[in-house]
Amino acid sequence: MPIALAEVAEVGFEWEWDEDTDEARGCDFEPYDRFEEPGRTAWWFRLWTGNQEADGSEFRFFGTTGAGDYTGFWLVRPDAAITDQPVVHIGSEGEHGVIARDLGDLLWLFAAGLGPAEAFADPGSTAEPNEAFRAIAERHAPGGRRSPTQIVAAARAEFPHFSDLIDAMCR
Repeated sequence: MPIALAEVAEVGFEWEWDEDTDEARGCDFEPYDRFEEPGRTAWWFRLWTGNQEADGSEFRFFGTTGAGDYTGFWLVRPDAAITDQPVVHIGSEGEHGVIARDLGDLLWLFAAGLGPAEAFADPGSTAEPNEAFRAIAERHAPGGRRSPTQIVAAARAEFPHFSDLIDAMCR
């Protein structure tokens, strides 16, 4: 696991549902201690796509949500380090998309107070910035600070065909 992600996992995410207001606070994201095992990825990806030939080997998942959404690196850049690969969100209800061009961009999303699901669903939402994640982002991705909207838009612009790729795998 990249050092920056290990640091993020050490800090952790807080999330709670307020029954009175019917609203969530924080980020529903649970980072793993290590990348998901390939066999587990293949099992889940085949179940999610309905395609027994798809094994998800082009992904390295490093976290999930309570709803079963997955977040990981998409290994699309030949010969690039894993930290330089784009980060994708694959939701339990079929939603999917690229949310960050690399780990540095993801760290800045976390610093802005967004988890992967929040960045995917509404990168322009107002969230409470996270100072612990900001310190991690400044250490590992100095000079990369941008708004979540800019980060997600840049990722989607660079990889506009990600959804087509995933849709083609689904049965």
